[in-house]
Amino acid sequence: MKILIIEDENELANSIVEYLSEENYLCEVAPTFTEAMNKTEMFNYDCILLDITLPDGNGLKILEELKKENKQDGVIIISAKNSLDDKIKGLQIGADDYLTKPFHLSELTARIYSLMRRRQFNNSNIIKQDELEIDLLAKTVSVNCEPIALTKKEFDLLIYFIGNKNRVLSKSILAEHLSGDFADMLDNHDFVYAHVKNLKKKLYDAGCEQYIKTVYGTGYKWEG
Repeated sequence: MKILIIEDENELANSIVEYLSEENYLCEVAPTFTEAMNKTEMFNYDCILLDITLPDGNGLKILEELKKENKQDGVIIISAKNSLDDKIKGLQIGADDYLTKPFHLSELTARIYSLMRRRQFNNSNIIKQDELEIDLLAKTVSVNCEPIALTKKEFDLLIYFIGNKNRVLSKSILAEHLSGDFADMLDNHDFVYAHVKNLKKKLYDAGCEQYIKTVYGTGYKWEG
């Protein structure tokens, strides 16, 4: 899961990155309004943590632009401002949640998880598709009630596929999801093929149907 942290307080941003990275989230940081606008225009994120007060602009303008462009990134506002007006305005524009500083990082993680569960998996902790079952909280996968071991990247890839069921995902989109803006620095996206191949093999060897289909010349999609 890829998260953009729009926050100009370096210590707080670093703390969030460190904490969320331990939870297997891929994190990027934009400390200014300008950098945040550039990143949100170029990339898609599962969740954006948005500070309202930035050194060169108002974070709510970023939220307005996201909604104007009909982007589907989840947004949690994190701000020292605790006035009711700010909360209402942010939620009216289209933010999914609002968290006032200071906050516990464990609460932030819970809010992120709740947001993604609501948006992608109908508010359920358990994803089932025939013989396949995924526990989002425990981060476990089983086929026909038998657990299988996936790497962090493979688990993240599996959740991303299921969250975008029946949608063709290009290698570049998958590379961006797995590696963030570092994907632009890579000579090729062969690592995407390797992760997809390994995931497909592990699921198939465990007795799972081949839900991941190759769309030749385009990418992959999860059918179901």
